[in-house]
Amino acid sequence: MRFPAYRFDPETGVAEFDYLLDGPEPLHFTETVTLPVPDSPGPVETVRRVLDLLHVVAGVSYFKVGAPARVEAPAAVPAEAAALFTAVYTKGMAEYAYRNDLPHVLDLVVDVPSLSAPATPVDNADRRPLSAVGGGKDSIVTLEILRAAGLDPVPFSVNPNPVIVNVNTASGLPALAARRRLDPRLFELNAAGARNGHIPVTAINSLIAVAAATWHGLGPVVMSNERSASDPNLIWNGHEVNHQWSKGVAAEGLLRAAVVAHTGLTEPYFSMLRSLSELHIAQLFAAHTRYDPVVTSCNQAFKLHDPTARWCGDCPKCRFVFLAMAPFMPRERLTGIFGLDLFADPAQLPGYLELLGIDAHKPFECVGEVEESLVALTLLSEQEQWRDAPVLTALRAAVPASAWIAASADDVLTPGGPTYVPPAYAKILADALA
Repeated sequence: MRFPAYRFDPETGVAEFDYLLDGPEPLHFTETVTLPVPDSPGPVETVRRVLDLLHVVAGVSYFKVGAPARVEAPAAVPAEAAALFTAVYTKGMAEYAYRNDLPHVLDLVVDVPSLSAPATPVDNADRRPLSAVGGGKDSIVTLEILRAAGLDPVPFSVNPNPVIVNVNTASGLPALAARRRLDPRLFELNAAGARNGHIPVTAINSLIAVAAATWHGLGPVVMSNERSASDPNLIWNGHEVNHQWSKGVAAEGLLRAAVVAHTGLTEPYFSMLRSLSELHIAQLFAAHTRYDPVVTSCNQAFKLHDPTARWCGDCPKCRFVFLAMAPFMPRERLTGIFGLDLFADPAQLPGYLELLGIDAHKPFECVGEVEESLVALTLLSEQEQWRDAPVLTALRAAVPASAWIAASADDVLTPGGPTYVPPAYAKILADALA
């Protein structure tokens, strides 16, 4: 796979990225990313350096068509960027490799022509943060923590759907948005039976966000990825397979290091909630009722034809978020947010058994760790409002005694683990949790 060229027009904000899958019948693709044009642009040369990284990282969407054994980056980059490229095409594509039985993908090394020296530092640490918004509880919690600290965050999204637009409206904060348009030929090939699968889209959207923040003269991109995102789904051929790899702490460190080395930005990117569990974040979300009519964490709902749909009610994400929120709010409020009561529907039981680690591995979805689900179930068993819920009754009976011993509410609801949160933001988070 090669990366022939890319073009960026500062007048329109349009970047065009070319890709080539070489072979007897070469496949050419061009992807378009449109950044919001600022009134007072930041340094365009730094933006172009971010786009250098994005050009290669976004190529995973086209790599998956043929899974070539060789990927050749277009230009010299620092060692940190080369490390990011290889990780994105291996660890980031591990689920794709597993589902398509392509073990060679896990051992691929992205070739770079040579290694370049790090860029001159560009101090952006004290500027207003760009806060990525996906429409779910996590990004809402981050946005409100930053707002309460007086940092005047700027909400940002890529290809915002109606849910994200409604969340931004509920926040009352002026938002920025970028557009990413895949080459239409990719969909034609997929329809014809080309290989397909999960890609590390968070890495792509993160670089788009860094480019937008840089161009608008803003500070760090603040994400809302939690510590359980680093937990793999399974081990295959000696490699971790993690649906959420690009949301995990290892990917965050690689992306930060690559951006710092290649662009010089001193504080480009971190996750505010990295030290928290999903369950802890759900507890924090419970304080923000203004988002009840608009919040959703369901990826399937975005695929439904009804633009007002927020929860499909029958996926791992819906089941986990319902379970995570339930201990921290009245039953009436929770069922109002979802429009249904998942604990009253016995058909949900098999899916909950997966979340609790009783049947199969953790689902290939953005859900919390098994321990979090067990702790949530324990907390719910202490609440009178849920005693008549048939799903909860069945789950409590199905969990083996040994599993309960491993479920520690103190561990799940206490911050911990490695983070890249800068000291000033770490203090803001600590104050918010106090």
